[in-house]
Amino acid sequence: MKIIDAHVHFSQIDAFRKTATEISTIAYTRSGLDTELKEANVVASVGMGLEESVSGAFPDENAPALMGLTIPSRPQTMGICIGINPFALTKNELDLLDQALTKPYHVGIKIYLGYYPFYAFDKVYAPVYELAAKHSVPVVFHTGDTYAENAILKYAHPLTIDEVAVKNRNVTFVMAHLGDPWCLSAAEVIYKNRNVYADLSGLIVGEKKKVAKHQHKDNHYFDHFRHALIYGDSYGRYMFGTDWPLVQVQPYAEWLGSIIPEAFHQDFFYDTALSVFPKLEALLNN
Repeated sequence: MKIIDAHVHFSQIDAFRKTATEISTIAYTRSGLDTELKEANVVASVGMGLEESVSGAFPDENAPALMGLTIPSRPQTMGICIGINPFALTKNELDLLDQALTKPYHVGIKIYLGYYPFYAFDKVYAPVYELAAKHSVPVVFHTGDTYAENAILKYAHPLTIDEVAVKNRNVTFVMAHLGDPWCLSAAEVIYKNRNVYADLSGLIVGEKKKVAKHQHKDNHYFDHFRHALIYGDSYGRYMFGTDWPLVQVQPYAEWLGSIIPEAFHQDFFYDTALSVFPKLEALLNN
């Protein structure tokens, strides 16, 4: 089966580099990425724009307003979600975002809730949603636990997406990580709002043995996650993603494939991502 990884990182962020080296044992390079994706039959991916002004600064108020990918040689089939630094978002930067979203490889927008202390419904993001609607691209939110101790969790709770979804029905929203550990709340938001999806990336950080530990039938760590999937009954609105380089692609795909009902594998691993990120189709056909 062909797979789309709807959530990867390809930026020189110190925390990612350390995790790749010390925890997930991944080569955080273009060749390392190519190897991981080929082994898992991943034919396209979505890179989440992220930058830091100095090593180790993320979440960084001094990062560019529009954050991209900073590792050289992005794969041609990797679309980019432009990351937003709300502290630096000016009228001029919004004009630049408007222009950038005309590019075929800019497939969406990424907002880092929790890492930046603004709720999804804060007025600072209102013009971003307007541009997302104008260009028919989705907005991806970080939701749930954060990978930085100085982030603030209350801003990343998935219930904050409900208000935004209601007020912006013409925009597609994606909750990254299904709001883990608040997966049940996230599932309710998806169930209620037809324009909200989720990727299931970043639930495990580590190498193959770490993933295998969670496949054991006596391991109940992810019972809350499984409960949320059953409760929400919205398998057609979940997408595969890894949060690479935080976890190895192939074992993570196998783990999620054992949880998502087989009848929905085509949607989960491929079709839903093409629907949410319509620009990916052109990248695949180039």
